[in-house]
Amino acid sequence: MANKRDYYEVLGVDKKATDEEIKRAYRKKAKECHPDLHPGDADAVERFKELNEANEVLSDPDKRARYDQFGFEDPMSGMGGGNPFGGGFDFGGMGDIFDQLFNGGMGSRTSRNQGPVQGNDLRYELRITFEEAAKGCEKSFEIFRNELCETCGGNGAKPGTSPVQCPTCKGSGQIRQTGGWMTTVRTCPGCQGTGRVIKEKCTSCGGSGRIRRKRTVTVKVPAGIDNGQTIIMNGQGEPGFRGGPSGDLYIAVGVKPHKIFRREGYNLLLDFPISFTTAALGGDVDVPTLSGPIKYRIPEGTQPGTEFRIKGSGIQQLRGSGKGDLVLRVKVEVPRRLNNKQKELLREFEATTSDREYDGRKSFMDRVKELFS
Repeated sequence: MANKRDYYEVLGVDKKATDEEIKRAYRKKAKECHPDLHPGDADAVERFKELNEANEVLSDPDKRARYDQFGFEDPMSGMGGGNPFGGGFDFGGMGDIFDQLFNGGMGSRTSRNQGPVQGNDLRYELRITFEEAAKGCEKSFEIFRNELCETCGGNGAKPGTSPVQCPTCKGSGQIRQTGGWMTTVRTCPGCQGTGRVIKEKCTSCGGSGRIRRKRTVTVKVPAGIDNGQTIIMNGQGEPGFRGGPSGDLYIAVGVKPHKIFRREGYNLLLDFPISFTTAALGGDVDVPTLSGPIKYRIPEGTQPGTEFRIKGSGIQQLRGSGKGDLVLRVKVEVPRRLNNKQKELLREFEATTSDREYDGRKSFMDRVKELFS
């Protein structure tokens, strides 16, 4: 008992938490540490076992009351090791619990009942360029998925034979145990909750009814999709159990950064350098867009940091016909190396100007005069 963590701490809830708060906390943490999402991670298995044990107790009013009163030293448990709140609790049915949490989400979907169950969802991370995301594209990639065995048709039995009723649970898929006033129900270990067992296994799939295959998938990426968004291809996951529908394929889209553009919603942001001469006198410049360069007129007297908005030159709206804008943020560049003639011309220019030509400097000098007057 010394190594056990407090059940409330495991779930991350307060001791006054409501049943609904406990349920929400369990669902959230189960999604984070379920072994199906962390293959080969022994720590995830242990965390999930600990989480299930805590939920088994705190989600049951009677067990929770006994735990709140006695802690792990429940006098009704015989002071023994393991889970003191019901020796019949089955950690082997982790997949079943995950099914109830996700109601058909990603992960194992072996069900305690014998009705149709949707197949496993699959996930793929797709990397595309900035331009592909903005304009849309078609991409093909390969995935591995378990498909129905063609030899046995997915039932796992040798051709010419069929699965039979499980002798352990009599076809119910569940084992009920009664100890005193408490009755526990767990998945039948003989058939794993299916209610049927295979006496002669299919040699092609080893009795699983599934064969792992590599498939090529082609997806149309819509114009305007953004980094981190997901495309769902219905029915492209793994086949269902006992006649259930196939799962879905979740494609997580990752967009590579662009060399000059940044995205903000459906707008494009561009830091655009111009010479101090163009800023002062104005002039036409070539502005890059995702569709090619366009001419744009910079007005005279443009100040550093000024933003210009070019309508309709941004990103295609994902669920609409319009486009965002291109926001041009001006960066005025001052030349670093001038020859003697250029320096002399600038000195002559400076000698002919006053603070009135510089709005910012005039305003600053006026405030300085007020400060010392």
